[in-house]
Amino acid sequence: MSTNETSQPELFTREFTQNPYPVYEKLRQTDPIYRVLFPHGDFGWIISRYEDAVEVLKDNRFSKDVVKRYGPDQQNIFVHNMLFSDPPDHRRLRGLVQKAFTPRLIEGMRSHIQDIADDLLDNLNSQDKMNLIDEFAFPLPIIVISEILGVPLEDQDKFRLWSNSIIDATSSEHAEVFEKHAKEFIDYLNNWFAKVREQPGDDLISQLVVAEDSGEQLTEKELLGVVALLIIAGHETTVNLIGNGVLALLEHPEQRDLLIKKPELIHNAVEEMLRYNGPVEFSTSRWASEDIEFHGHHIAEGEIVIVALDSANRDEEKFKDADVFDITREKSAHLAFGKGIHLCLGAPLARLEGEIAINTLLRRFPDMQLQTDVNELEWRPGMIVRGVKEIPVQLK
Repeated sequence: MSTNETSQPELFTREFTQNPYPVYEKLRQTDPIYRVLFPHGDFGWIISRYEDAVEVLKDNRFSKDVVKRYGPDQQNIFVHNMLFSDPPDHRRLRGLVQKAFTPRLIEGMRSHIQDIADDLLDNLNSQDKMNLIDEFAFPLPIIVISEILGVPLEDQDKFRLWSNSIIDATSSEHAEVFEKHAKEFIDYLNNWFAKVREQPGDDLISQLVVAEDSGEQLTEKELLGVVALLIIAGHETTVNLIGNGVLALLEHPEQRDLLIKKPELIHNAVEEMLRYNGPVEFSTSRWASEDIEFHGHHIAEGEIVIVALDSANRDEEKFKDADVFDITREKSAHLAFGKGIHLCLGAPLARLEGEIAINTLLRRFPDMQLQTDVNELEWRPGMIVRGVKEIPVQLK
């Protein structure tokens, strides 16, 4: 049991959502393995130090398999995928999709992603302001993942609505909206799978449908779960990487000016953006598969364990001047994409999209300025992604 539960209200408040880093610093110093009541009503543990985080992310005693934890009648269709499974199912499911996300194939998309970024910004040439999220950070990755999967681009707004509802649903008050949007999403995917079965293409969904129809690779639930994950994860990470990254540059004009002067620093810059204010704040849930003694704490079988990735990435014991945003920092072993077997398979794509998007934006609009006080920005609720709902900027 935590010795510091009186500080629990500091977590999951509006103030915490706006800026969690002072709370994380306190936790790392006083209670790095912290027992807490999560917004969805379960008690569990938050891991906030880097070394502890790596240990949890790589320890197979902490299971990701929701069906093992809650039984085969688990109704949430979005958990039947590699993110919420253990070996050997994890290896099988990941193997079906990872061939579409190899670094070589992703690098081959560079010129096309550059064209998408240029087209989006061409549409803004007559504007002197924009909402960075709605007009650039969201459409770029949703166009890319839609093309990879083979889903109609005109449905991107539906994907965003459904994705936001699923990602942000962390408490019972969102349950009704979640159920409505989840049903719409599932119905959409089932209808799309039916079309693909009649006329498959060379896209990834067609490949997965064929695999499912073989009766050996995917169950119907897994097909839904895997494709839903790819649509959601395929854009959410990059949207918030671009948004948080540009915001960090706007808050640190000397760093922005340096990147404009030396665009070749973009690779280092993106790595620092991922570390400094990463797009995935918490890992998805793990459960203790047995009673575990973990650095002086008894984690009972079945208890939830969640890693605060953004806290681990600000750990002073791992990163020198951890609270300083420095795009010249050498590539760091940050945990923005996780660690171990569940390392994000879309990481090469997210990195490439982030590099192209941010450098193109700075090249086209070097005098871009934030139109509001940074403290007035509204951060998204929920316990997975960290990102701002809107970023209004003056372009010229």
